Amino acid sequence: MRLRALLETDALGLRLLGGDDELDRSVRGVMTTDLRDPSRYLTGGELVLTGLAWRRDAKDSEPFVRILAGAGVAGLAAGEAELGDIPDDLVEACRRHRLPLFAVNESVAFATITEHVVRQVSGERAGDLAAVVDRHRRLMTSGPAGGGPEVVLDLLGSDLDLQAWVLSPTGRQIAGAGAPLPGPVGAELAGAHLAAVRTGRRAPYRAAIGGVAYSLFPIRNNARGAVPASRDVRESVLSDWLLAVGADASDWPAARLDLLQGVTQLIAVERDRRDAARTVRRRLAQEVLELVQAGAPPAEIAARLRVAAPVLLPGLGTAPHWQVVVARVDWDEQGAPGSGIAGGPVAQALLEEILVDPAVTGPDSADRIAVAHFGDEAVALVPLPAVAPPAGDAQDAADPDGPEPSEKDSALHADVLLAAVRAPLSAGLADDGRLTLGVSAAVHSPEGLRGALEEARHARRVAAARPGRVCAAGHHELASHVLLLPFVPDDVRRAFTARLLDPLRDYDRRHRAELIPTLESFLDCDGSWTRCAARLHLHVNTLRYRIGRIEQLTGRDLSRLEDKLDFFLALRMS
Repeated sequence: MRLRALLETDALGLRLLGGDDELDRSVRGVMTTDLRDPSRYLTGGELVLTGLAWRRDAKDSEPFVRILAGAGVAGLAAGEAELGDIPDDLVEACRRHRLPLFAVNESVAFATITEHVVRQVSGERAGDLAAVVDRHRRLMTSGPAGGGPEVVLDLLGSDLDLQAWVLSPTGRQIAGAGAPLPGPVGAELAGAHLAAVRTGRRAPYRAAIGGVAYSLFPIRNNARGAVPASRDVRESVLSDWLLAVGADASDWPAARLDLLQGVTQLIAVERDRRDAARTVRRRLAQEVLELVQAGAPPAEIAARLRVAAPVLLPGLGTAPHWQVVVARVDWDEQGAPGSGIAGGPVAQALLEEILVDPAVTGPDSADRIAVAHFGDEAVALVPLPAVAPPAGDAQDAADPDGPEPSEKDSALHADVLLAAVRAPLSAGLADDGRLTLGVSAAVHSPEGLRGALEEARHARRVAAARPGRVCAAGHHELASHVLLLPFVPDDVRRAFTARLLDPLRDYDRRHRAELIPTLESFLDCDGSWTRCAARLHLHVNTLRYRIGRIEQLTGRDLSRLEDKLDFFLALRMS
């Protein structure tokens, strides 16, 4: 609103004392103060209301007005209740600094002016933004995107002073206006959003991180013609975007909440557009992986990859190496008949997100990720740049004990993939869902894709045998005892560990002797007496006494490799 509009409202009781040539200034807010220096609370564009309690004599007016003018306030309104007429020194100071000055009749409360300004400013901003949002929605639904989510987020910032970000279900920033949201904050907000959705709370959801309040709005396209809402929230909770707003919306009026809901529907249109663009990559990945799974000749697979290369490998000038990633999402049905959820599409959307570098922003950053699904399982075909080793390093590159530099640097690792997303996804899975993931080694030709697919599936089964809501395993774990342990029958596992470890546990319980921790450290130190004693902060003789007690209780000899191996496996399976 303009300052001029305040004079035209008789109920406000304002009288202009100076600055009639500045009445077209915009008013963005209102502030009441009697501080001598209120600069720390000013951001510019305010109408400042004051009762003049800060003024002790004439020389106080100049510094007060200079501070207001320097902060860029729109105008000053001084109350007549304290001193009667407004002092001439204040009028003169405002004239020098070209600051419009109003006198407020003593019969008018500052609260009346404040309420009027806030109502007018908020209404105008919301109305302007609503019109822009509606116009932008029509553009996006009938033609080009016209700038994507950033356009409407910029409007939220410029017209409503709201900083906002679009986040993926893992907390990765897809769009934002202004300063980027730190990665850990995004992950925590995503976790809070997923937890709120799973508990059935009504949006928007409130979250506070580091003393800052945020409001979280689900992004779903509920407009006419949109895909109907899922019967079960678990069908979409791990794929929906969210809008995080840096404000507490708990006391917002209904009109502003409706406006933000309109913004989320606008962004949902962009999300639908992005998903439609992924359809081609998904179909090509499905065709290639169906050939691999069916055991088609390598030449046929290679031909299909060549056809798909312009879509699957934009910008890659050389033939890539490949890795295969397999993921599965399982839900506990708790005995509810007919309530099964198709896990394949859920895992497909989630794997597409997990495989994006968390540091990369933007909705189209997954243009080299091709994910198909077979039943309840999602399979990703991930190309890795095949960079030749530097000249002079041919001998090193040929070393069978060391991978090529490019493969080592760019290959996917199971534990790294889930490190940044484990916390938010655990919140979305709650207490009835599990995500398991397996990663193959890199292969250098289509001939190796069949083996890579089987390797990734075996790794996922190893991950599924572990406790926890979000688990992963890599190909390197398939060449060790880790591959065997998950498939040992439970009754065999219990009998084996009980025979070796129960005598030690019973002794520890009765005497607090810490034999189990001592055994673990001794094996971890490869049977070195000095290293183990140093780690446990024990004298070597004390360590020898404990190991002797372990051997006495179990009838085993820890100097023998076979007995060491039995204890090692028992501890791993316990």
